[in-house]
Amino acid sequence: MQPRYDAFKAAPGAMAAMRGLQDYVNKCGLEASLLELVKTRASQINGCAFCIHMHTRDARARGESEERLYLLDAWRESPLYSDRERAALAWTESLTLVAETRVPDEVYDEARRHFSEKELTDLTLAVVAINGWNRIMVASRASHPVAKEKAA
Repeated sequence: MQPRYDAFKAAPGAMAAMRGLQDYVNKCGLEASLLELVKTRASQINGCAFCIHMHTRDARARGESEERLYLLDAWRESPLYSDRERAALAWTESLTLVAETRVPDEVYDEARRHFSEKELTDLTLAVVAINGWNRIMVASRASHPVAKEKAA
């Protein structure tokens, strides 16, 4: 698939703002491993190959197991995720599919059992950021990292 346009060249100020949000999320205090699961799961839902590749690679570099990455899209059926991770993944899915889910009270209630208001706000911003990145990358058909590696 050929790239459509380069969002970073077309709107550098907007991309700097996105990077600013991402920098905040990366430093907010939530566990890096949790954030990589959230980024990967939202990217799976959105079908963003660029981001799935990037975040599974980043997760592996941080020590995430292959098994947990392979089972991420079936996390509800797997015993490999903590209650906190499950709450974050449910929150991620609900926000990513907000037009369908409207973020039900039971998803919020479970998230609040595991996250303070600040943490839940930060988790929400993490989901906002990855959904934004997914939409930018899918819309622009950003060059997939593997394609770049093979071309080199």
